[in-house]
Amino acid sequence: MSSAKFDRAALESMLVDLRPKLHRYAARMAGSTIEGEDIVQEAIVKALAGHDTGALVERPEQWLFRIAHNAAQDHLRRRQRERSRTIEADMTAIEDLSASAEARLAAATSLRTFMQLTLAQRAAVILTDVLGLSLSETCAVTGATLAATKAALHRGRAELKALADRPDEVAMPKLDPEEERRLRRYVDLFNARDFDAVRALIAEDIELEVVNRTRLRGKKQASTYFGNYDRAGDWALSLGFVEGRPAILIRNPRADNAVRGFMLLDWRNDQVAGIRDFRYAPYCLENADIRAIAV
Repeated sequence: MSSAKFDRAALESMLVDLRPKLHRYAARMAGSTIEGEDIVQEAIVKALAGHDTGALVERPEQWLFRIAHNAAQDHLRRRQRERSRTIEADMTAIEDLSASAEARLAAATSLRTFMQLTLAQRAAVILTDVLGLSLSETCAVTGATLAATKAALHRGRAELKALADRPDEVAMPKLDPEEERRLRRYVDLFNARDFDAVRALIAEDIELEVVNRTRLRGKKQASTYFGNYDRAGDWALSLGFVEGRPAILIRNPRADNAVRGFMLLDWRNDQVAGIRDFRYAPYCLENADIRAIAV
C-alpha cells in the first residue's frame, strides 16, 4: 500500500487486523498481557495522530510496529523509573542461527520469562521468532544495526533455552480478606443478574472500558454495559488472578466453562470506581498467567 492510498480508513482497518499481533509483541516486551494492552492503545493513539499530522508512510505495517516498539520502550522507561531498575543490552556481533526450533520455544515461553532477557534481546527474539519478521525488518523496527540485532537474537535464544530448563515455581497469590469480600459480592450479584444491586455498587463517576470496543464514563453510560450482559447468556463469573492481580474471570458455560476473558476492578472504599473488561480482547488471554480461586 503506497503512502498516497493510505488514508485514515485504511489505517483504522489495518489497526483492527493487526491489533492481536501488536499485542503479542507488546505483551512480551512488557511481560504483562495487561500492560501490553496499555502499550497497544498508546501506539494506536500515536499512529492515528501521526497520520492526521501528515506522516508519510511507505510500509504501513512496519511503521506501526516501529510505533509500538517505541511505545513499549517509553512504557518500560516509565516503569524502570518507578521501580528503579536498570536494563542493560549486549550488542556483540555474531552469525545468525536457524530459527525453527527457537521459534517454537519463543512462542511457548511465558510472558514472565521474557522479562529476564535484556530489552534488546527481548525485542529481537519476539520480532523474529514470535512474529516472524526478517532480520532486516527487525532492524527497521528497533533501529538497531544488523550486527547488534544478530547478537541480541543469539543471546536471547540461548537465555530462553537455559530458562526453559529451570523450574517455574510461582506461589499462588492470596486475596486480602476485604478485597475478597468485595469481589465475591460483586460476582454473586452479577451471576444472579441482580444488576440493580450491581449498579448500586458503582460510583457515579465510574470509568469503564470494554477493551477493544468502547469507553464509558459515569453511571448513566455504564448502565448500557450491564444491560448488554443481562441480554447475553454465554457467561458466568468467578474469582481468580491475572498476572498476580485480583480479577474476575469470565467463563463460557456453553464451552466447558472455559475462560473467555476477565475483568479488573478498581475500588474506592466499597464502591467500584473503575472497570476494565477484557471479554472482547481474546488475544489478551494468550500466555497470560490466569489462576482460578476455589469457591
